[in-house]
Amino acid sequence: MSDVTRSEGGDFTVNAALIGSAFGLDPASVPAMMREGRITSRCETGQDSDAGRHRLHFYFGARTLRLTVADDGTILRRALFVSPAR
Repeated sequence: MSDVTRSEGGDFTVNAALIGSAFGLDPASVPAMMREGRITSRCETGQDSDAGRHRLHFYFGARTLRLTVADDGTILRRALFVSPAR
């Protein structure tokens, strides 16, 4: 499986190994953590000059993994952010 794939219905699937490595987690634990709401996600669809691009966000604790992908799932940009402690 490539890191990001897109179904005919338009949904994205991201390889658990990619998410796990970003957050320092065992990839096998990622699906359960998502079902439990410990890892959450959001998808934004680009418009106008960003048409054909999507931003996939994954949140775990104070960390955010953001993937900018093309319509076909090709990763264009990858970024990991850590929120400062409050």
